[in-house]
Amino acid sequence: MIQVRIAAALGAAVGLAAPALAQLGNLDEALRATPITSEPLGDGLHVLFGVGGAMIVSIGEQGVLAVDDQFPQMAPKYQEKIRELGGGGIDFVINTHWHFDHADGNMALGPEGTWIVAHENSRRMLMQDNVINLVTSQRDQPAYPAAALPVITFADGMMFHFNGEPVELLHFGPAHTTGDTAVIFRGHNVVHMGDVFNTAGYPFIDADNGGSLDGVIEFCTQVLERIDERTTVVPGHGPVATYADLEAYVAMLSTVRDRLSALIDDGASLEQIVAARPTEEFDEAHGNPASFLDRAYTSLVRDR
Repeated sequence: MIQVRIAAALGAAVGLAAPALAQLGNLDEALRATPITSEPLGDGLHVLFGVGGAMIVSIGEQGVLAVDDQFPQMAPKYQEKIRELGGGGIDFVINTHWHFDHADGNMALGPEGTWIVAHENSRRMLMQDNVINLVTSQRDQPAYPAAALPVITFADGMMFHFNGEPVELLHFGPAHTTGDTAVIFRGHNVVHMGDVFNTAGYPFIDADNGGSLDGVIEFCTQVLERIDERTTVVPGHGPVATYADLEAYVAMLSTVRDRLSALIDDGASLEQIVAARPTEEFDEAHGNPASFLDRAYTSLVRDR
């Protein structure tokens, strides 16, 4: 499906093992040409795919709550889709983290009056100029204007009561970034993981800005303890998944982490680790591991 391929390509732009964006043309063209498509998650709850991270929208009597907001150029498209689904303007948007492909839409929604919510570390990062090391390139992300910043933040957790269900926001320390949020729609038994969980390739760990492979494993493990086997799991990029998929992801990352740690203990360099192929049996499912291994190695060496 085109939305999965383009989402995967945008994932590549932040270090995921996925088709290069160049294969689909430039970003401007993708933003212009890509439609928003939707998949129902339950009554009044939908996942939206376009360019950038997957979105969830809750539509009901109290209004519209969105999780993530892609790029400003996509905002008119997903606002139209929300109207088709029975909603109006977006009242709240929760940023799962601060990376551009999940939060740049703040610059369209904030000035329109949408209340933006994020972990306190994500607000801090959005207030400053940042560089994201994508391994093959570096992406500058300038500080956001005041109107695009989160106006509500939290440290460990907070709760919405919106459209007839509790919506729980949880943070478990540095993982994909230092400001990740899992969003659990308790009435629907659905969780949005942001880029801590990815079904389009290996995860990207923003190690230069505090991200951690150990943290990704811990974050996902903590979420598994708070959901159940019937929970629908929405990743930052890629198709909607299940509890079992998230469980397998944690097992895969734990296996790779243990292999990397052993190689590092033996004095292996990054080049020697790549040559040892510690992800070999997972590559068919997850793609090229080069960027993942680089960032995972960097975080493990830093955290020793």
